[in-house]
Amino acid sequence: MKISKSIHYVGVNDHQIDLFEGLFNVPNGMSYNSYVIFDEKIAVMDSVGENFGEEWLDNIESAVGNRTPDYLIVQHMEMDHSANIQKFISKYPNAKIVASKMAFGMLNSLFGDSLGKISEKQIVVSDGESLELGEHILHFVSAPNVHWPEVIFTYESSEKILFSADAFGKFGALDYEDPEGWACEARRYYFGIVGKFGTSVQAVLKKLEGLQIEKICSLHGPVLDSDIESYLQKYQIWSSYAVESEGVFIAYTSVYGNTKKAVEKLAEILKEKGCAKVVVADLAREDIYECVEDAFRYGKLVLATTTYNAGVFPTMREFIEHLVARNYQKRKIAFVENGTWAPTANKAMERLFENSQEITFVKSKVSIKVAMIAANVEQMHALADELLA
Repeated sequence: MKISKSIHYVGVNDHQIDLFEGLFNVPNGMSYNSYVIFDEKIAVMDSVGENFGEEWLDNIESAVGNRTPDYLIVQHMEMDHSANIQKFISKYPNAKIVASKMAFGMLNSLFGDSLGKISEKQIVVSDGESLELGEHILHFVSAPNVHWPEVIFTYESSEKILFSADAFGKFGALDYEDPEGWACEARRYYFGIVGKFGTSVQAVLKKLEGLQIEKICSLHGPVLDSDIESYLQKYQIWSSYAVESEGVFIAYTSVYGNTKKAVEKLAEILKEKGCAKVVVADLAREDIYECVEDAFRYGKLVLATTTYNAGVFPTMREFIEHLVARNYQKRKIAFVENGTWAPTANKAMERLFENSQEITFVKSKVSIKVAMIAANVEQMHALADELLA
């Protein structure tokens, strides 16, 4: 696949994988992207996952023909992009490895002495430095903690292409045509993997200001080659923890179905009061990272759960911990609890957010004992009024 006349795609699709990074369900597979830039010198952009080394090297050989690569640019040392560096060096022993100083430290940890005299092959680059291939010039942009500390982006100025490491990536192999487009799985990817590092993403977005970017080549997902500003804007919203979509997300757990019935009633009340978008998720049965994505997408969150061991039901506790670990902020949160003899989940859930920033808690709360009664419905109306105010 050609990205342009001078840049070819040599990555691979992974349909063997079930969990990306051991956490994220990827029913549509994953892509590990790599690119070759042709000029007086040839640069290969990043490696691929461990099980695809031979396929990747075959792709490179097919692309370069009788020529050999001069450089391997290592933007990110996570193993789905670095696992085959050793095989690359074995096949192309005269090629130089270009990476950040920290990346070389990680590279030595990963491969040890098996790489040979890596010091003779390494070119250490830092923020603002460049590498000329001929007409193509690679400008390196330090991007620490997006989402590992050694990461660099690469801006190729002649064709105005940003090679963005993991940023702007998404779940799904490239031979899968996602009917929902880029944003849905890119959002789940971002908040699942990068979400904690909003400040770092904001910093690198600031560095990109003023660059004319016509294409974004990420290490996962499709090449973005139109309406680039919309992708940059999504990352601006996500990394600043701003509200992307107006609406209410209700996340619940229910043991015997009574909390579920209360949630369904609350959703009905919210819609009656003019809330155009109400999204409801059963945390025990839906992908937890889809739920994390929706919690960040919408500006208002309702958490409804049963009291468990005088605290919070385990699945709800896990969900809140996922949010807090990713710097959940700038949101309005309401609580609904259930408990047979001593409902205490509301206070326990609120305490889990004690270190979170810019959270507004709805004062009106719903407290159910076993099953919803008329008084609980009145509480729901008060909660909905305050939530939507």
